[in-house]
Amino acid sequence: MSAALPSPTSPEFTLGILGAGQLGRMLAIAARRMNVRTVVWTGGLEAPAVELANHVIDLPFDSLEGREQFCALATLATVEFENIPRGTLDAVAGCMPLFPSPDAIAICQNREREKGFLRESGIPCTWFAVVSSVEELAAAMKELNGPGVLKTAAFGYDGKGQLKLNGTEDAAAVWADFGSDRAILEAWVPFELELSVMVARGADGSMVTYDPAENRHRHHILDVSIVPARISAEIAARAQEIARNVADALDYRGILGVEFFLLPDGSLLVNEMAPRPHNSGHHTIDACATSQFEQQLRAVCGLALGSTRLLSPVVMLNLLGDFWPDETVQPDWSPLFEDGEAFLHLYGKRRAIGRRKMGHANLLGATAEDALARAEALKAKWLLVSGK
Repeated sequence: MSAALPSPTSPEFTLGILGAGQLGRMLAIAARRMNVRTVVWTGGLEAPAVELANHVIDLPFDSLEGREQFCALATLATVEFENIPRGTLDAVAGCMPLFPSPDAIAICQNREREKGFLRESGIPCTWFAVVSSVEELAAAMKELNGPGVLKTAAFGYDGKGQLKLNGTEDAAAVWADFGSDRAILEAWVPFELELSVMVARGADGSMVTYDPAENRHRHHILDVSIVPARISAEIAARAQEIARNVADALDYRGILGVEFFLLPDGSLLVNEMAPRPHNSGHHTIDACATSQFEQQLRAVCGLALGSTRLLSPVVMLNLLGDFWPDETVQPDWSPLFEDGEAFLHLYGKRRAIGRRKMGHANLLGATAEDALARAEALKAKWLLVSGK
């Protein structure tokens, strides 16, 4: 960290957080533990982090007034999600240090830039083609000659902006219905497992990685993360090495989530990157020596990185809105508390709509299989009561 900046724990220092969702909330909780003051800029969106921050700017990200207030209050800034206008990122970086950098965030917020970066950096990823017309889509489908996934170039999440193709569809009909003027066609990957690695890179280029998480999805949304992933030590080491290579290639500072496909032959392909704490890293709050949120603080503030040691096998269970009997009535949490080694994290959202992420639970266990069985039993109870 620059010598001109005050200590992060001093009253003269305030960490600026662009975004104020659940990731910002958990980052602010970690900051309060360390006596680090925070200001969150909500972007005008629902903002669970506002209850924990020292200062709140509840204005859109394109607001000049919001930018002026943020720059006046913050000493140094980071992001809690990537879909922030590039102009806002550049403006903030012009008045204070911003980590990760606008360039790194911009690469991760757009599928076209992300895939291009991976290919140019020699990072293993699936075959893809950029398409901006029906003619380009038809040519790409012909070259692929098999199943694929058409994705909007602008970054989506939780399965949004994606369409699976078997390869025999009429390109004109697909393009007319897709509703985007620029897209990525990716080869369909017959993977065995989806994995992710959280990697933190500090101001001096030092890095630490967490144990890979094995991720399962429900309705295209992360359902459970199983740690340690049930893979060989060799595959785990290779995933961590690739994650470090990605962070180095980005000249990254902060915590980065790298998602992988594990193929039947044991090879790994990078699927996506997240320039921030990640849903599959929430287990670190209860099961690791240093949580991913404290690690983010350490990295961006120029402090020494913390240990990533796994203290216990753990399963993170996402608590989605379909667990709620209705929008305002919570599930009965008694079975979770009676478990004794399960920990509840709710995000303070007022309404449980559809499959919205309302919180998560971390279940520790003697083995990952034991924790997973208990997580699945809890999920079954709540879904049975909600009838969804």
